[in-house]
Amino acid sequence: MTPPIISVQDLNVGFSLRQGVVDVLHGISFDLHRGKTTCIVGESGSGKSVTARTILNMVPRPGVINGGRIEFTPKDGDTVCLTELDPRGKEIRAIRGGRIGMIFQEPMSSLSPVHTIGSQIIEAIRLHRDVSKKEAREMARDLLAQVEIPTPDKALDRYPFEFSGGMRQRAMIAMALSCRPDVLIADEPTTALDVTTQAEILDLMRNLQRDLGTAIMFITHDMGVVAEIADEVVVMEKGHVVEQGDVHQIFDTPRHPYTQKLLGAVKRLEEPAAAKVRPPADAGPILTVDDLHLHFEKREGFFQRVTDVTKAVDGVSFTLKQGEALGIVGESGSGKTTVGRCIARVYDPNAGLIDYRGRDLVKAGPEVLRDTRREVRMIFQDPFASLNPRMTVQQIIAEPLVVNGIAKGQELEDRVAHLLREVGLDPAMMERYPHAFSGGQRQRIVVARAIALEPKLVIADEPTSALDVSIRTQVLDLLLKLQAERGLSFIFISHDMAVIRYFCDRVAVMYQGRIVEIGETEQIITDPQHPYTKALLSSVPLPDPKLRGTRARHRYRPEVA
Repeated sequence: MTPPIISVQDLNVGFSLRQGVVDVLHGISFDLHRGKTTCIVGESGSGKSVTARTILNMVPRPGVINGGRIEFTPKDGDTVCLTELDPRGKEIRAIRGGRIGMIFQEPMSSLSPVHTIGSQIIEAIRLHRDVSKKEAREMARDLLAQVEIPTPDKALDRYPFEFSGGMRQRAMIAMALSCRPDVLIADEPTTALDVTTQAEILDLMRNLQRDLGTAIMFITHDMGVVAEIADEVVVMEKGHVVEQGDVHQIFDTPRHPYTQKLLGAVKRLEEPAAAKVRPPADAGPILTVDDLHLHFEKREGFFQRVTDVTKAVDGVSFTLKQGEALGIVGESGSGKTTVGRCIARVYDPNAGLIDYRGRDLVKAGPEVLRDTRREVRMIFQDPFASLNPRMTVQQIIAEPLVVNGIAKGQELEDRVAHLLREVGLDPAMMERYPHAFSGGQRQRIVVARAIALEPKLVIADEPTSALDVSIRTQVLDLLLKLQAERGLSFIFISHDMAVIRYFCDRVAVMYQGRIVEIGETEQIITDPQHPYTKALLSSVPLPDPKLRGTRARHRYRPEVA
């Protein structure tokens, strides 16, 4: 094998705190090779992102490199020890972005909202290459075309907020590739994307790697993505490299218990949950949605004339049985979250019927809606964003009980303690604040708050998409337990077909505001009828590297479908 382009040797990184230095990376070692993809996998807190930033000598404060070496050997230069360079010096700044590119997880936090996409790529090019502004603009346009952004001439002059999530991620890739780097570090670049967009981004990175011979370090917690793109795999747990090797060896004969646990959690999601309790055959409907419409109008000018109408929900109809879990899947912008928020009356529909236990929520007044909201609760995608950071866990869970006058004093505290135990948390934690909990624990707190009023219907909007796969199964099993014990009905919104298969009895597939297919989950997954459903399922990465490239990718184009 050719010498590595980057060699990480016995690397130690710590964080200087008042009580001393706390180590977060413990003597990790691995290599990156030209034209190869090395996936760094592990749960949140394993040290993946700290490793990536250390390679760029960008350890976040108060982090310090307190041991080891990172050697970088560019294709046309001498070996440089990156850990010995001044983090603010000219030499490392020339390497960052120039020889080593970086794609971050959330493009909106990395792109300036007040500068056009073109100006940001042009700035990156001119910072590292001796070209005129006109030449840099032409190069930027070619880069946007290379990452398959439509009408690249116009896209150069658009702002990040005018792009979809997938388009922003493509723009980030274009910027990272603007100087044809020897190494590309991608930190969870597809986590927030739906499966079809994710598949396109992975294909794009694979093609660009083939053309440029770039070494890619791909950080992820999705073992399906690892099976799809990795040549080598490095498994990290709590700052240690616990296993590394060829992707086939890692998947076929994992040696470390932690690797076995990660792969076991993935395999569990390939089948319906063993603990799934199906609703009785004679169960009546708890919710009927008929011909639901919600349109968003864009108004411009002094007279606020309507210049554009987005049909977010365009004639959606379905029925949910008592005790049933209905999944709603589709790409970003398909309208699935909007449907959930219409049912919870966060949004006011333009037309249609939402019949919840004999009450039409579209026409309901404030008193009826107030009573209904005790029975219809929502669980949101990002647990940290939906928890007040200034309130303790006790205050957060108690709030709906206090607002509705259900409990106070010792009874209130006892109820909160019972709810915490019910979601698998220690009541001794109730005085802590949200920041003191992991992502999985925060989602359990959100679940405890959602069930505090003993609801009959729970609308779960991507409740596990931000979680590691092992935590994901824990949260899903918790929801299944609560469903069995309380007879809950669920509307489960997700873009993850494995999660839908594990949790849901039926699934509705949405595309551009409409349901294009609905039916039993297993029937839809094993024998999809609509071309869009086929495209969606063909984009799901399979957690088996032996199946890489064996499945035809379907693309749905309505104009030719």
